Amino acid sequence: MKEFDVIIIGGGLSGSSTALNLSRKGYSVLIIEKEKLGNIKPCAGGIASSMKKFLPIDIDQAIESKIRNVEFRWKSSDNVIADLSGESPFWIIRREKLDKLLLNESQKYGMEIVRPAYVEKIIQEDKTWIIKCSNQVTYKSKFLVIADGSQSQWAGYFNLGPRKPKFANTIAVRLKGLGDIPKDAVRFEFGFVKYGFAWAFPLKDSVNIGIGTFINNKLLVDEELNNKIIKSFGFEDLSFKVVQKKLRIWNGIHKLNGNRVIAVGDAASLCDPFLAEGIRPSLISSHYAAESIDQCLSNDNYDLNNYTALINDEWGKSMAWGRRIAQIFYRFPRTGYQLGIKRRTAPQRIAQILSGQMNYEDIAKRVIKRLLTYSDS
Repeated sequence: MKEFDVIIIGGGLSGSSTALNLSRKGYSVLIIEKEKLGNIKPCAGGIASSMKKFLPIDIDQAIESKIRNVEFRWKSSDNVIADLSGESPFWIIRREKLDKLLLNESQKYGMEIVRPAYVEKIIQEDKTWIIKCSNQVTYKSKFLVIADGSQSQWAGYFNLGPRKPKFANTIAVRLKGLGDIPKDAVRFEFGFVKYGFAWAFPLKDSVNIGIGTFINNKLLVDEELNNKIIKSFGFEDLSFKVVQKKLRIWNGIHKLNGNRVIAVGDAASLCDPFLAEGIRPSLISSHYAAESIDQCLSNDNYDLNNYTALINDEWGKSMAWGRRIAQIFYRFPRTGYQLGIKRRTAPQRIAQILSGQMNYEDIAKRVIKRLLTYSDS
C-alpha cells in the first residue's frame, strides 16, 4: 500500500495545477485519473493573463492566440466590438497542451499519476484516507483533493458545494481553420440560443466553438439550429464531432472543504454562471487549496476552513452578482442585449471581467436595475 501526503482525484486543469503547486513544495502527491492521455479538449480555452500569477510555470507553449478584441452579435448582426488595447490581457490556450505541461512539470518534482483508473471506495481511518481503485491497488494519504470535474461523484459524497448542483448544458466542437473569426478576437453570439449564447475562440489553426444554455435543463439537441450557429461563424463543413457536457456552475456560497478534504474547480461548482468561464476559478481554487494544505502539513493541523473562506471571498462574491445578471439577462435576452451589451461602456466592462480586471459586483447593480426597469415597463 503506497502512502502519499496528498491524493488528487482527477488530472484535468484543477487537479494538475493543484499537484504542481504541492509537489513544488516537496510534498508527495498522487493523481488518480480516469481518462487516457491525449484526449482533445475543445473547451473555449480563454484565460486572463493575470492568472499567470497562479501558475508556477511558463505556459507559452500552450498559448495559441492573444486577444485584442471581443466581438458581440445578435443573430449574426447588430455588431458590437470591445477593444482590448495595449498588452493583451486575454489569451486562448490549447487545453490539452496546458494540462500536459502542468502534469509533466509536476512529475519533475516527484508527482505520480495512475491512469486510466477509477476510485471505487474511500475510507477514513483516524488521520488517513484509504483509497481503493479499479487497478486493484490501494493508496493512503493525509489529505484528499476532489478535482474530478463537473460530473464529480465525490463532491456530493463529502457534502462539498451545493447539495443540488446547478448545471449549464453545453456542446463544444473544434473546427479546422478560423472561419470568419479574426485570429486576435473572440466572438459571442446571442439570440440564436434560448436562455444562452454561442461563442467562438480562435486557436492558431482552428476554432473552439461552444453553445450553452444556462437557466433550463434541456439538452442542446437541435442539430439544425446548431449547424446554423456554426455557419454564422463562417464554416460550411458540418462534419464535426460534438462533445456534450454539463457544466456545474456557481450556485451560492457553500462549504468547499471537510476534514482533510477539499474540492477544487468544476467539482466545487465554481464555473461562471453568466459566461461559463471555468479556467480562472480552476486556477484560483487550485492555488488556495495547495496553500491551505501546505499550512496544515507545515503546522501539523487539519483545519482547512480558511480555504472555503478564501474562495468565497475571492470568487463567490463576484459570482453571486454574476448569477443575478444571468437570471435576468437570459430570460430577457433581446432586452439584455439592447440595454446591456449595446451600452457604450458595456462591451469594455465585459471584456474587463473576462480579463480579470473587474468583477460582476462592480457593474451588477446598475445592470440589474436597468434590465428590471425595462422589463417591468
